[in-house]
Amino acid sequence: MFKSRLDATSQAARACLHGEISRKGALAEPMKYATGGGKGLRGFLVMESAHLHGVPDGRSVWVAATIEAVHAYSLVHDDMPCMDDDDLRRGLPTVHKKWDEATAVLVGDALQTLAFELLTHGAIADARIPLIRSLTVAAGQLGMVHGQALDIAAETAKVPLTLDEITHLQAGKTGALICWSAEAGAVLAGADTQPMTDYATALGLAFQIWDDVLDVEGDAAAVGKAVGKDADAGKATFVSLLGLEAAKTRAEDLITNACDALSPYGERADTLREAARFVIQRDR
Repeated sequence: MFKSRLDATSQAARACLHGEISRKGALAEPMKYATGGGKGLRGFLVMESAHLHGVPDGRSVWVAATIEAVHAYSLVHDDMPCMDDDDLRRGLPTVHKKWDEATAVLVGDALQTLAFELLTHGAIADARIPLIRSLTVAAGQLGMVHGQALDIAAETAKVPLTLDEITHLQAGKTGALICWSAEAGAVLAGADTQPMTDYATALGLAFQIWDDVLDVEGDAAAVGKAVGKDADAGKATFVSLLGLEAAKTRAEDLITNACDALSPYGERADTLREAARFVIQRDR
């Protein structure tokens, strides 16, 4: 059920997003390129959490397209030489490699601003203010950007980060947008967000731990980008601090916590439970 739902929500969010990009002019081609692949997990979390709360896909798809635009913008900028300096993303040349650095900057800027335009759509009129406000926090200097800044600072720090410091860093860099995605469905419904917050907090940390696992034992062709970069750079990760097997165990425990957080919804949340288990079974 999860895989088919993931495919459906990913296609719906991408179609919505690309439909809006097509009206935008000079940067339409690289913007579509930047948003043309990936798992679509964040958009899925939006639409499935909305479905769980009785919100139809026709409303939630605009929010799913929003988070996929923000996520893509962050990747375009993160791949640039001034940050992670990656040549590949999803098995294809990164935007600054296929075009140039100036184009990559502008594509990221355009995707970020488009995201907030999407949140003004009439289908989500009654929830647009809380969604816009919460996204500015999740994506901004207290959320994702904060985590990215900590990550950059860690590269030149004289002392490697501790486990608590890495956990805090990743709660911003990776976890903030995952949390926002899962909470969005409850926000659309005007419902309590706490169960989804608890679910997504555990899910987001497990996701990053598994990324660190894949950086050690993943196949570059499957992952779609270079692996082993963290170890080569001497960067502290969950694997370097916990060890490979302990990191895997920690991720598994977090997924158990994520699934337990969904207990108020009973069997109706089984697709979200499948999504959680997928996070530590994926090869990319």
